[in-house]
Amino acid sequence: MTVLAACLRAGARQAGPGEFTRRALLNGRIDLLQAEAIQDLVDARTSAMSRVAVAQLDGGLSRRLLALRSEIIQLEVLLAYDIDFPEEDDGPIAPARIAGAVVAVRESLEKLLATAPRAAMVRDGALVVIAGPPNAGKSSLFNALLGESRALVTEIPGTTRDAIEALLDTPGMPIRLVDTAGLRETADVVERLGIEVSEKYLAQAQMVLACAEDVVGLVTTMERVRPLTSAPIVAVLTKADSRANLLGDVALAGPAVGGVVMAVSAENGTGLRALIADIVARLTGVRSERGDAGTADEGTAPLTRERHHIALTQALEEVREFERAWREDEVPATIAAVHLRSAVHVLDELVGSVSVD
Repeated sequence: MTVLAACLRAGARQAGPGEFTRRALLNGRIDLLQAEAIQDLVDARTSAMSRVAVAQLDGGLSRRLLALRSEIIQLEVLLAYDIDFPEEDDGPIAPARIAGAVVAVRESLEKLLATAPRAAMVRDGALVVIAGPPNAGKSSLFNALLGESRALVTEIPGTTRDAIEALLDTPGMPIRLVDTAGLRETADVVERLGIEVSEKYLAQAQMVLACAEDVVGLVTTMERVRPLTSAPIVAVLTKADSRANLLGDVALAGPAVGGVVMAVSAENGTGLRALIADIVARLTGVRSERGDAGTADEGTAPLTRERHHIALTQALEEVREFERAWREDEVPATIAAVHLRSAVHVLDELVGSVSVD
């Protein structure tokens, strides 16, 4: 602090927010994607968000986009050679060779675009909704998974009147965990409003935990929840600590609900880690040899912002237009190649290789 104060008195000034990042960008030390990654790292609220931002800062996404750009330019080179020197060396380029090259480029773009939904979950958290009838142990499970008391827990049915949301940081995927009002028919106006909010969350959910304290209730809950969501549903048998024959209940509930049943106890922690691991494994498609949730490969360099998604979609459309024009032979190759040049320009803007007004 003393040194800083002396520098300021001598006429120096403190750097503004993002000034060093801006200088690095303007001087070519980092590209636009890496500059965005710095902001993502500052804003990261979970370990998964931090890992993706660090991977992007290391240039993972930039390298992948530059490789795609290079593939498109190589395709342009083939066309240029075929147009300018049709009779040289081995003769005209085989149409099948160009068709195969454009298919490879298109598939690479589609594969990269497919990373956007998962990247959105990493950035914002996957929406996991806890649903079930009143007094099914939903709020207790919500508190137990978070490790703190966020939702009120009483023996009075209908205590939860509104949805309560919290972010749960897990190694594989951040989870936006939502505790909802109990699903049942009621004449209470306030409780009915809470149930409507629950149904809205279920419609948006990326995963649902259907909770009940017995097998019959679990079957009823699954039947009630299925029409309200298109998300995967995990059957959760709560209050496992109070069961005399837990294994028998789980074995009976499995065929009844048509899938795996997770048994948990918010009281003594039974099954909580296994439930979290199962949620993350289902969301990421990654499961370790130990049976718990693994960590998805950050090397896939996902798209992390809407700007990326829009640009890649535009580049893909240009490549598809070229592919269609080439396949149907509706215009000369010199005109069809304009689509490839447009795709390259879009990727240049995305990485920040060119300046735009």
